[in-house]
Amino acid sequence: MEEPAALFFCAKVSENKMKQAPEHLVNLIEPIVEGLGYECVGIEYNPHPKHGLLRIFIDSENGILVEDCTKVSHQVSGVMDVEDPIIGNYSLEVSSPGEDRPFFKVSQFERYIGSTVLVHLFKAIDGRRKITGLIAKVEDDTITLQEGEQNYEVPFIAMSKARLVPEYLIDKGGRSGK
Repeated sequence: MEEPAALFFCAKVSENKMKQAPEHLVNLIEPIVEGLGYECVGIEYNPHPKHGLLRIFIDSENGILVEDCTKVSHQVSGVMDVEDPIIGNYSLEVSSPGEDRPFFKVSQFERYIGSTVLVHLFKAIDGRRKITGLIAKVEDDTITLQEGEQNYEVPFIAMSKARLVPEYLIDKGGRSGK
């Protein structure tokens, strides 16, 4: 069997166009990352017969360096070779989440209450498929986003992707400058 190509990226990833990894991959990879002393921010998997992509976002209190990405990539590659949970070829990327970090869990919204996020929805809520708003509160699996004077109660399961909007991209009116 052909070995997956391992790529080491420690720069922020500008677009999040992939789905979160299936649960079996998260359950396999997350303990490896955490066992090495890092936070596993999230895992994306984009299957493709010839050039699939497995991307792991890691973080730590001290930030992430290329050496950290290399360390995690080496350990994950070894387990992936033994367990072989992905059919076909894929590239492995290990990255810091960057300032526009993606959100994969409700707990990440809780940690960033008061911050602005850009949320993409599977289906429109109040006619909106994208909402850029301040995280006002998190109750159970519902995130309340405040955009100007409007509040949106968004179930976590309705989100196709979500990213933190860095402070330097927000104008004084609370809107994203993207």
